[in-house]
Amino acid sequence: MNGRGPGAVTGGQQRARRGRGRLRRRPGYAVLAALLVAAAGSGCAAGTGDSGAGSGAKLQAGQAGAQAEPAAGALGTRAAQAERARLAQAARAVAAKKWGLASTPLAAPVPPARKPHITTRKGFEVEGQDDSLPPVFTTVPTKDKVVFLTMDDGDDKDPELLKMMSELNIPYSAFLSDYLVRDDYTYFKDAQARGVTLNNHTLNHRYMPGLSYEEQKREICDQQEIIEKQFGKRPRLFRPPYGNYNTDTLKIAKSCGITAVPLWAEEAFPDHMEWREEDLDLHPGDIILTHFRGKKDWKGSMPDLIRSVMKVITDKGYAVARLEDYV
Repeated sequence: MNGRGPGAVTGGQQRARRGRGRLRRRPGYAVLAALLVAAAGSGCAAGTGDSGAGSGAKLQAGQAGAQAEPAAGALGTRAAQAERARLAQAARAVAAKKWGLASTPLAAPVPPARKPHITTRKGFEVEGQDDSLPPVFTTVPTKDKVVFLTMDDGDDKDPELLKMMSELNIPYSAFLSDYLVRDDYTYFKDAQARGVTLNNHTLNHRYMPGLSYEEQKREICDQQEIIEKQFGKRPRLFRPPYGNYNTDTLKIAKSCGITAVPLWAEEAFPDHMEWREEDLDLHPGDIILTHFRGKKDWKGSMPDLIRSVMKVITDKGYAVARLEDYV
């Protein structure tokens, strides 16, 4: 990323798909599976206990001390939540060792009850900018020490990435271009089933300001239709290729259901980070960009990329949160 304004970083060119071999399982795998089962079981047990407490409160209605029971139930719920969090982090520690991370990723805080109000970043406005257009931003306003991981395009479809991110319980958001995705929608259906939100990155990854209004509409709105048809949900988020856009881009995006345009504050590669800000550091709410690419495009696989970017994030004391929980 060599510039400071929108469009300073160029995106990828069309790449051929390439498969990946499976990573050898390590001895900690059985421990990881047991911890994941325990965490799930703790959630079920907690739910049963809460339900039972509720029934008991109804049976005791009108008796002395009955009003104190909800408080006790709340304490029990908090204890159960704490136990689930402990087990989840223990499972993450085992997964981090299995996948070769330098340290265990930090757990993100509970998402805000109310999402923050987001406005367009200063210097990223378009001609005729007003509050009716989707905001363009690189950082989400929050005091939480979290960052957001996003992946663009959809070329490299590495099954190891899906397993790794699921076992580590690291959320990320995908911004898809159909010309790279259409050869294997099933891969992204699997990602979606694992909790990944699939967003709009246009049909063919073209430079938006160089297109006519109708050409831009086809690139953005037709991709909306394809994602909804293939994956059952219409995107709310849109990222223009190369981070470049104009007034037409935002008007068209809004017309076909887009409510926000997240760009990025940092870009991650397997061997380094690139920074938008001059302090070369992370900040609460920063959006990190990377791509679905593999060894034919850069020095490393998708798991290599995750190991690299997670070391930076964790070493700086940040957790990865889910972008759609804040936007």
